[in-house]
Parts: sequence; C-alpha cells; structure tokens
Amino acid sequence: MSEGAAPSVVLVDDSREVRVLVRRRLEAAGFDVVGEGGDGDEAILLAYRHEPTLLLLDTSMPRVDGIEALPAILALSPATKVVMFTGFEETDLAAHARRLGAADLIEKSLPLEDLPSRLLGVLEGVGTGVPDPVTAPALHVAGDLRRPKPEPFSQEQVAFVQEQAVLTEHVQQFRDLFDRAEIGMATLTSSGTIVRANRALAGLMGCSPADLVGVDYGRLTVGGGEDLDRRLEDLTTFGEDLTTFEHRLPAPPGEEPTRVVRATLAPIRDLKRQVIYVFAQVHDVTAQRTMESELRRTEENFRRLVAAVGEYAIFMLDADGTVASWNAGAERIKGYAAHEIIGKPFEVFYPEEDRATGHPRRNLETALREGSYSDEGWRLRKDGSRFWASVVISPVYDDSGHHVGFAKVTRDHSDRRERENERRRFLEQRIHLLAVTAHELRTPTAVIDGSAGSLRSDWKDLSEAERDELLTGIRTSADRLRRLASDLGTVSRAYGETLEVHPENVSLADLLHGARSRALSGGLHGPIEVEAPEQARVTVDPVRLGQAVDNLVENAARHGRPPIRIGGVVDGDGVRIRVSDTGPGVPPALEPQLFERFAIAGPTGVTGLGLHLVREIAHAHGGEVVYRPPTDDELAAFEITLPAQPGRPPPP
Repeated sequence: MSEGAAPSVVLVDDSREVRVLVRRRLEAAGFDVVGEGGDGDEAILLAYRHEPTLLLLDTSMPRVDGIEALPAILALSPATKVVMFTGFEETDLAAHARRLGAADLIEKSLPLEDLPSRLLGVLEGVGTGVPDPVTAPALHVAGDLRRPKPEPFSQEQVAFVQEQAVLTEHVQQFRDLFDRAEIGMATLTSSGTIVRANRALAGLMGCSPADLVGVDYGRLTVGGGEDLDRRLEDLTTFGEDLTTFEHRLPAPPGEEPTRVVRATLAPIRDLKRQVIYVFAQVHDVTAQRTMESELRRTEENFRRLVAAVGEYAIFMLDADGTVASWNAGAERIKGYAAHEIIGKPFEVFYPEEDRATGHPRRNLETALREGSYSDEGWRLRKDGSRFWASVVISPVYDDSGHHVGFAKVTRDHSDRRERENERRRFLEQRIHLLAVTAHELRTPTAVIDGSAGSLRSDWKDLSEAERDELLTGIRTSADRLRRLASDLGTVSRAYGETLEVHPENVSLADLLHGARSRALSGGLHGPIEVEAPEQARVTVDPVRLGQAVDNLVENAARHGRPPIRIGGVVDGDGVRIRVSDTGPGVPPALEPQLFERFAIAGPTGVTGLGLHLVREIAHAHGGEVVYRPPTDDELAAFEITLPAQPGRPPPP
C-alpha cells in the first residue's frame, strides 16, 4: 500500500446483511472496498482479480468455506493479508488459521466500531489481540483512519461491561460442558469443516481436539463424504432442522474400520434462517450395531433353520389368523407352496365339521388367553386328504407387548397314530389269542380227562366199541393239542425271524397223502381226495410244508364243505399245491386279512394262526400262497406256489 493511499479491501461473507454493515463501517473509516463475495469460490476469484491489501474472509459459508479457500487465495495473491472473520470464539481455530497463512482471526462479536482499528493493526503489524480501547497507541496512517483516544467509561458503559462479564461466564460454562461431555461434539462450518471439537470426539478419533480443527468431517466418515454433503445440503438448502446418519470411523493403517458412530447434525441459523454453522453430536454405536448384527445373524440363522426344517410345519399367522409365513416342512406336510397359502385364512387346514363349530377360532382364543394351546386332530392337505396332526399354537407379541399374531407348529403324526392303532390291534389280538387258546385247550383237555376217567373206572363194564370210541377221543384231542402247540411254536419262530427250512427230495404224492391221513386220523369227517403224479418229486422241507398243507385241509374242513381235494402239479417253474372244497368261499370282507396273524375267519373260534403260518412257511421256501375265490368253473381254493429249489423267487 503506497503512502497516503486507502487500503483496498475485499469482503467475503455469505450474509449480505453482514457485508453491508461491514462495508459501511470500513468505508466510513477510509478503507476502499473493491469487491464482495458470498463463498470461498468467489473469494478466490476476487483475490486473483483485485489483489487487495486486505481480504476479510468469513469462516463458515456454503459450498466452499473460508478455511478451505484460504490456501488458494494466498497462492494467487501472496501480498494480500487475509483476516478470517468468524463467529467461533476458538483458540484452536485461530491457531489453525494462522498455520494456513491467515494474518489474523477476528470474531464477529467484536464491536463494529473497533473493526477498522483492528484491521489497521494487522496492516501495521501490531499484535493480533484486540487492542485495549484505553491504552492502545494512536496509529500513524493517512487520512481519518486513526482512532481518536476514547473518553473514560461512563456509568452505562461500566454496566454494559458488567453485563458482558455475566454473559461471558455463561459462555464459559457452555464451553466447559461442551469440552467435558461424554458424547462427541463438534462445530462445523456449513460446508462441513470442523472449527471446534471436544475431548470425547477427539477420543473417538484417537487424537487431540486441536488436531481436528480445520479438518473436513467427510474425511472421518470412511467413504461417507457424499452422504455428509447430502445431509448438509438438506440443512442449508432445503431447510431441514435435523438430520442423522451413521458412518464408520477411520482405523489405524493396515486395519479394517470396525467402529461405527451415529452423527446428528443441527443447524444454527441467523434471523434470516441462513445457516451460520452446524452443531454435530457423535455417538459411538459400535456395541449396539454389533449386537444388532449378531441378533440379525441369529435371526437369519433361525429363519433358515425354520425354513429348512422338513419334519415340522412352522409358520406365522397374523392377529386375524391369516397365514403370514411358510416353511419347507409346512409345504411338505400340507402340500401348499408359499405363494399359494400366504394371505389365506388358516381355517383351510381344518375339516368342514371343525370349521362349522368354530373350532379353529377357539384354538386361537385359547392360545391368547392361556399363553399357548396344544391339540391333536385331523387336518386337511391341499389335495383334500386327511392327516393326524399334533399342533401347538403360541401368541406372538412385539417389543412393546402388543399382540401381533401367532406361531403355529404342526407335525404329521399319522404314522405314529397308525403305529398306536396297530399296537392296540396287536394287544387286542393277543388277548383274543389267549382267550381262544384257553378255549382250544379246555375242550380237548376235558375230553382226555373224561375219557381217561371212564376207562379207568368203568373198563370192565365198557364194550369193545365203547372203549375204542373213548380211546379215539383221547387220541384226537391229544392230536389237537399237539397241533395247537406246533402252531404256536411255529408262529413264535416266524415272528422272531428264526423259521428255518431243511429241504429234502421227497415224493409229492407221499407228501399230500400224508396230509390226508393225518386229517382223517385227527377226526376230520368227509371224503378227502388227493390228486398228484406218482413220479413227481420236490425239494422241500417235508415237515414244514406238511404243516402248511395240514392247516389248509383243516381250514377247508372247518369253513368249507366236503369233499376236500388236495392237488399237486410239478412243472419246469416249480410246484403248485392246491386245496379246495365245495363251500361258498371266504366272505369278500375277510379276504384282505386272511393271512394276517390272529385274523378270525368265522364263528368257529379258532386261533387265526393257521393261514398266517401257511404264508410264513411258503415265504421260508421262497414261495407264496394265495386265495382263489370260487368261479363258475373253479372251486374256492388256497394255492401254494413254490420254486423248484427253496430260496429261489416263486414263479409268477
């Protein structure tokens, strides 16, 4: 600046009102204001264009603030003295500005009448502190720039100073609270540069508060700079009063960022609703997010587990009973795909008779009233078929305790129910077997006891014919007992999978005639005819196969009509033995269970083991037995088909 020339000044502040007030004050004091701007970009352009003596630069401005623009201004106009003009009363900010090359930092709280002398002090190299208005020396400059020596303080001025001291004390208390807060706090320019940070925020960043001053907060967000810019734009351009976002914190070199914070930004506005600066609160939410992540992972694993479970139908109902979720087990058990059933009322799973009585809705009411509900009953699949289900229904509540729906777990217990029914039938059959066996034992035992007693006491008085009749009764009853014991023993061995056969090469005719002789000697009446080729021979266990044929002959004698025919045929495929009679045959309702253990085939009170034994003996030889109902050309018959060699599959 040449001797006698007014200092040239460029004013840069985003508030037009502030620029008007400062310009008037400076021009009245003899400064030459050569340009004005509203942000850092304009400050750089004006510095290059005018190369002013002074550039009064606002710290916080939208887009590019003064801290960001300062290095470029000094690079383009090195002779310009840049004075930062700020609303932040921060020692760290002043130090940072001077490190960047600022000549001074003047707080906007400085009375405007003191601003010209402060700027003159900068030009003359007088310290950067605020001059004491009483003791500051006069400045030797051209024109009317020197400030006259002030008069002593009036009473009003003293009162003002006292009030200012009270205000200063409150400000200091706020600063102490700011610095000591457990939550990270920072003051930012409207474009995101940190101008003040407290110890808690510095602790999160692993540095001192002074290290954060002048730093763009976007550099601390680990890739979240664009998100920060959008949030600041919401405050400065769109008038939002609060915005929050989360970001990760930088980690030491070589380590992955793991800490997460939630930053809440609130604008501080002037009377014109312009953003002066932005206040930030920064909470460390790492532990919370880690817990939430673990919870989400646990919930996801549980969801996958539920979705993958195939044995249980696990699904959710909303509070009205509408299906809201569906797992693989539900699809397998009930037959519906998820898209077919979600959104449908759960009553579709219940039979019509249950729906008509309101049973499904009562289940939900009971679960809600008592905390859970369990039940077993018939349910419907998509195709209309029924299955026996075990069901548990539990109400579901949200975190506030509001009822939001029901969890329903269903398992298909049809197999278990069938096993229980089979066990029940088996027990009933065993009881029946014991009763029938007792009956079967009682009759021959009584015959043997009575006949033996008569022979012993009345032997001399009995005729030869009477003696033969009594002895025949004893023999017949004994044979009946023998056969009953044999059947029971054979069944027990077959049931224990220990039924063995010992094949021999025997005459088929002799085997069948033996069955006839045993039947006649056992007291069976009526003709029994045998038809078999004399030369035919078979490889079978003669005892086991003879027992099977005996049972078929006895079955024909008990339930059919004479004559009984026993026939055998041998060909290249094996041997077929057929036992028939002239009776009406087996009632159709009994045909499916003819060969079952303990099956009862009529009112005669037999054990129901005979035909079952025939099948087991045939299977032991690798053969099969079937029942042939009567036709116009054929009598009712049972037919045993055996392979040529035991153990080979039977012929078709």
